[in-house]
Amino acid sequence: MTQNISKNYHHLLAFSIHFLCWGMFYGFPLFFDQSAYGTIDWNSFFMHSIVPTSLLIIFYTNYFLFIPHILFTDHIKKFLFVNFIFICILAFAMRCWSNLFFPMINGFNHPEPPQYIFYLRDMASLIFCAGLSVAIRMSIRWRKAENDRREAIKSRTEAELKNLRNQLNPHFLLNTLNNIYALIAFDTEKAQQAVQELSKLLRYILYDNQQLFVPLNKEVDFIRNYIELMRIRVSAQVTICTDFDTKPESRTPIAPLLFISLIENAFKHGISPTEPSFIDIRISESDNKITCMIKNSNYPKNETDKSGSGIGLEQVRKRLEILYPSSYKWEKNISPDGKEYTSIITIYPEKQLKL
Repeated sequence: MTQNISKNYHHLLAFSIHFLCWGMFYGFPLFFDQSAYGTIDWNSFFMHSIVPTSLLIIFYTNYFLFIPHILFTDHIKKFLFVNFIFICILAFAMRCWSNLFFPMINGFNHPEPPQYIFYLRDMASLIFCAGLSVAIRMSIRWRKAENDRREAIKSRTEAELKNLRNQLNPHFLLNTLNNIYALIAFDTEKAQQAVQELSKLLRYILYDNQQLFVPLNKEVDFIRNYIELMRIRVSAQVTICTDFDTKPESRTPIAPLLFISLIENAFKHGISPTEPSFIDIRISESDNKITCMIKNSNYPKNETDKSGSGIGLEQVRKRLEILYPSSYKWEKNISPDGKEYTSIITIYPEKQLKL
């Protein structure tokens, strides 16, 4: 509906511009065809109208016929030849018309320049008008091709993002269910609590995660719920610190589940079953950027551990490249002693992808 209204508006605007330009072109001779008493010499005006009429004919014949059916079908030589013949015919008709009416207007004969001068002048005007028609149609065609290209990119991007989300959700759910499964073996009560927390997370994933961007406050609430779920299964040796320095009820748009893979990674590689561990999660918002900093103790999984496939971080990289092209920074480093891992993502919402 909106596209049809926009299309009709552009058609009406184009028609109005054409009508106004040709109206001014036709009306221009009226300023020179007035007698001393202010009356219009209609005979003179009628004679002079052959010029705008010929230009109108060459313009719209090219606009609606020659250009779309000959030039745009890659028959350039045929297009030039047809235009040359048509321009010669119109120039000859203009000369015949002028030779017929000039004596009636002037009332007497007078020496005139050679006829070929008038032919060259008329042909130059017709060629210019035909060229103008080509330029306008080419610009319209280029704009349409550019819009089609953008729509194709938009459709491809949306499909790729949807595919990434569809891959990420099962990955996230699988990891969470594995955690709950581990709880069931030694603490049924905590496992039941974890299921309740999981239901909150699933509600967000199923209903709020279907948009390209969500308000930052909703994403932060989701992250809080996820961290509370993870607290249930960790031991007292693990210190979890969080700091969410965002605006109250922030509506800043952010890609959903963008940071959750980093947090999953922190719980996967930052906790030791035998040694003290820590996870520090901080999300801050300023006027023009959002920063997620995650620091954790580093206990990499050994080669025999099949608890994760590494898909999460790759998903984060791909989504950042699509949604925040050239407007994000991702810093990852391990401390010199190898005991701390830090990941910092800084994004600029004002420069995010517009679809």
